[in-house]
Amino acid sequence: MHPNEELIQKFYSAFQKLDGATMADCYTDDATFGDPAFPDLKGWRIGAMWKMLAERAQNFSLTFSDVHADDASGGAKWIASYDFSKTGRRIENHITASFEFKNGKIQKHRDSFNFWRWARMALGPTGLFLGWLPSVKAKVQKEAGTGLEMYIKRKRLGPPA
Repeated sequence: MHPNEELIQKFYSAFQKLDGATMADCYTDDATFGDPAFPDLKGWRIGAMWKMLAERAQNFSLTFSDVHADDASGGAKWIASYDFSKTGRRIENHITASFEFKNGKIQKHRDSFNFWRWARMALGPTGLFLGWLPSVKAKVQKEAGTGLEMYIKRKRLGPPA
């Protein structure tokens, strides 16, 4: 197995255990991350996001497959199942991840999933009828970003010394 495939395996195995610290350690200090909820995270904030999501996870499970990588890039598919904290609704989110690597760590990570499908599960009828609107996505992104900043302040997290 390629070392970067092992890194992806390590990352998702840690995620299955809700081990945000190990997940955070998989990234370079100047890494970038984006997905439909957190479109543009950089550096240590990526690890803070995973720690927050791990701590807040309710009725969580994760499976992953199709792990592949070479020296420069890789990817995987994963499914996260959890109860959405704002509504208590059950989510089964199918995600495709792409990675770029540098010095044995993740330099760039992009997760993609069908936001409208997610919104239908998370928000019920509102998501069904309005989840495709850019304004709904923007509201979710704003709430996710605000939640992350509050978590960072509460936990007194910051860049590595």
